[in-house]
Amino acid sequence: MAFKRLMAVALVLAADPVFAQSATEPAPERRPAQMEPVPERRAGEGEGPYQRLVIRGATMIEGNGAPPRGPVDIVVEGNRIAAIRPAGTPGLAMKPGREPRSFDREIDAVGMYVLPGFVDMHGHNGDPEKAPQPSYGYKLWLAHGVTAVRGVSFYSGTPNRSLEDKARSAANTIVAPRLFAYLTLGDGWAKGPVDSPAKAREWARWAKGAGVDGIKLFNGYRGVETAEIMAAAIDEAKKLGLGTVAHLAQPGVTELDARQAGALGLGTITHFYGHFESLMKNGRIQNYPVSYNFDDEQARFGEAAEIWDEIVEPGSPEWIEYLKAQKAAGVTFDPTFTIYSASRDLMRARNADWHEKFTLPSLWDYFQSSRVNHGSYFFDWTTSNEVAWRRFYSSWMRLMNDYKNMGGRVTTGSDSGFIFQIWGFGYISELEMLQEAGFHPLEVIEAATINGARTIYDPKGAPPPFGLVRKGMLADLVIVPENPLANFKTLYGTGHQRLNPATDKLETVGGVRWTIKDGVVYDAPKLLEDVAAMVAAQKN
Repeated sequence: MAFKRLMAVALVLAADPVFAQSATEPAPERRPAQMEPVPERRAGEGEGPYQRLVIRGATMIEGNGAPPRGPVDIVVEGNRIAAIRPAGTPGLAMKPGREPRSFDREIDAVGMYVLPGFVDMHGHNGDPEKAPQPSYGYKLWLAHGVTAVRGVSFYSGTPNRSLEDKARSAANTIVAPRLFAYLTLGDGWAKGPVDSPAKAREWARWAKGAGVDGIKLFNGYRGVETAEIMAAAIDEAKKLGLGTVAHLAQPGVTELDARQAGALGLGTITHFYGHFESLMKNGRIQNYPVSYNFDDEQARFGEAAEIWDEIVEPGSPEWIEYLKAQKAAGVTFDPTFTIYSASRDLMRARNADWHEKFTLPSLWDYFQSSRVNHGSYFFDWTTSNEVAWRRFYSSWMRLMNDYKNMGGRVTTGSDSGFIFQIWGFGYISELEMLQEAGFHPLEVIEAATINGARTIYDPKGAPPPFGLVRKGMLADLVIVPENPLANFKTLYGTGHQRLNPATDKLETVGGVRWTIKDGVVYDAPKLLEDVAAMVAAQKN
């Protein structure tokens, strides 16, 4: 009977081309030993690039904080925006017979909004226990308008997979956003741990030669990343044109906090780690219980929020001085509010609308409370835990908003694949939370587009080729039927429910209609159908 059951699973998976390459290797517990290869882009999976594509009559949100304008016609030739032309006057009929009159495809976007493609600055996509087929995450990203992702890293311990997917995405032979590969310091080479400053510099040179875009640092959480080793890695990265991003974990933050890392030239601080440890009002170490154990994840994440009342007063001179120092150092903040949001409301995260249709059973299994799976730390999550996290978020959001208000750069990252957050959906949640933090919706879009693009390209010494709806930029665009500035919820793949005043019935509106990456037009609802089929196949 077991053999027949496994053969039935194999037949179901083989019927879906996405699973065809792995159908001969079914796993009884849905947990294969390694990631499956990303299949080639099939006929009908995205169309183009075209010699000439015209997007007609849209309202444009440029991405730099400028207000919407339109209607406009956007002309794309190949993979570049060739022209943006007025299409008429708001409130009046469109001008008839508008140029260009010859084209290979025309998209009627009257009443719709066009934005730059979104940039996810904190991506992972390489754990076979959670989602063995990488196209699951790639398609969810694209279906939510994410056209570029900084992987930190995509495939831990296997840099060749990250670099292969990066190259295949650049060639548009797979369905995936643009991929920028950052590797954890010491990952991928054959010379063992990076245990000295000299070795850190050597590894950075190796990574540059391999085609890596940047370095992910963990500050003592993984390996032996001392302050001296991190300083050497950051210095060498700047010389080589590599980006740097750090998760300044508690085990190393007493030696190197966010203020000190910024002074060393660190490019991005991701998550919240290191910020508040730079703002302690009494002493320099958080007041941990004597029974605290960092490796117990409920203790780790439960206590992380308790620092909220051990820091200086938000808005105080010490608070402002810290932010000014980081701005002077050119540090980017990538908060990833979304990935910890279950900590302040576990029930909401666990019962989100999209889980039933779009969350793989293997990923759902991973999310459940576990002493083994990272981020599955809700062993006995209490009201007190959630209250502490809500208070923590209040200060954390204030810090990000104050930094943005003084001209500091804030970006948008999701860290999806953990803590009840799945790709794409988690990213849109981050947009909502930036607005909660005090960002105007136009500032949210700026954080989600050009800020991310600049952060990726600044280390390279080049202006970003995407991130704005502007002539000459790459055609990375999102076309949506609803005004996202009025309601970011309309960007979710499950849409937004609204009462129709004419029928007095609830209707679902929104969702991304088309995502254009490198001039290739993807039907976002079709991408979601593909993902739903993957989930249904695994359930069967």
